[in-house]
Amino acid sequence: MKRFIIMTLMLLVVTVASAQEGKKIYNEYSGNKGVSAVYISPAMFRMIGNLPDLQVDTANGDSMNLAPLIKTFQGFYMLDVSDPHLVTDLLKDIENMIVNGRYELLMEVKDEVDAINIYTVGDDKIIESFTFVATDGDSVQFICIDGSMDRSEVEKLFVIAVQ
Repeated sequence: MKRFIIMTLMLLVVTVASAQEGKKIYNEYSGNKGVSAVYISPAMFRMIGNLPDLQVDTANGDSMNLAPLIKTFQGFYMLDVSDPHLVTDLLKDIENMIVNGRYELLMEVKDEVDAINIYTVGDDKIIESFTFVATDGDSVQFICIDGSMDRSEVEKLFVIAVQ
């Protein structure tokens, strides 16, 4: 029983640490010269989520209310980094975050100098972190959304996006 409790606590620590990686990277780079940064707090997402309806129409005539999904967001962190030294450091930190975490690659797009990678952390039911990384030669865009997002709702968004 003692082992079970210790294992459960360790799993919780890893889960919380993974969900905080985007925030840590944001805090390290925001405020630096050559960095544009945007943070949206959980309070803002709760406020947005309380709006009556944020409907998105699909190609097949259905619609989806985004408000309940947005309400589950617990942090939005965005960096646009153009300083060459910071770009190198940021890419190393992102790589360490991905390698050391429980991140799963969802999508990768590459050409000669540009790349887009999308990662998630979660299980079959809940996405705890959604991370988007785009490199375009001399700059990097990093977006991380932390929360407790219903995977099926996020999947519906992908269906809408590709229609």
